[in-house]
Amino acid sequence: MKFSVLRFPGSNCDQDCVHALNAIPGASAEYVWHKDTSLAGFDAVVVPGGFSYGDYLRCGAIARFSPIMKAVGEFAAGGGPVIGICNGFQILCECGLLPGALVRNRDLHFVCEHVSLRVERDDSQFTRAAAAGQILNIPIAHGEGCYFADEATLDRLRANGQVLLRYCDPSGQASDASNPNGSRDNIAGIRNEAGNVFGLMPHPERACDPLLGSTDGLAIFQGIIGN
Repeated sequence: MKFSVLRFPGSNCDQDCVHALNAIPGASAEYVWHKDTSLAGFDAVVVPGGFSYGDYLRCGAIARFSPIMKAVGEFAAGGGPVIGICNGFQILCECGLLPGALVRNRDLHFVCEHVSLRVERDDSQFTRAAAAGQILNIPIAHGEGCYFADEATLDRLRANGQVLLRYCDPSGQASDASNPNGSRDNIAGIRNEAGNVFGLMPHPERACDPLLGSTDGLAIFQGIIGN
């Protein structure tokens, strides 16, 4: 499976994603510059983390207008798998590929730590390599990672099974104490209604090697690949 990893001015996790994906059997990854206009030849798209355009105006607000994002929208509309990680999640929300928004963490501080995540569904192409209820140990690193949506949107996300990951404690309990940023309903990752676009604040590419303290991030990428 051939992944495209987008590069915006200010991206800083693109290299991590390419490195992690190229180490997984059955996967290969290449960079795609934000001024490119085509995703021809690719099987999946990764919108990586970082600080696209310096996070000016609002996280992801400028990146949504990059030429490549029109191609991403068309790719997603055709059913192709798209995953947005951290700033990538913010960009996907800004361009309307995912509902809701990412706002300032409730304590107004940047957080960088390993967190526990509960897998809510295993019938998604992004989480099928894990089991429902499984606890993943994956790091976060963000200042605007608080997922916000109105009650009607949250009700739809729950009803449609669009919430794929929730912040929890090591025992699997999703509580206010285990919520690192104030996200509504402890949401750490959601998919679109069609099921082929996934956004999450945690960084699976930083949990793909034992040297990094966890390999739980592999489950996300292996799910996309189908391993």
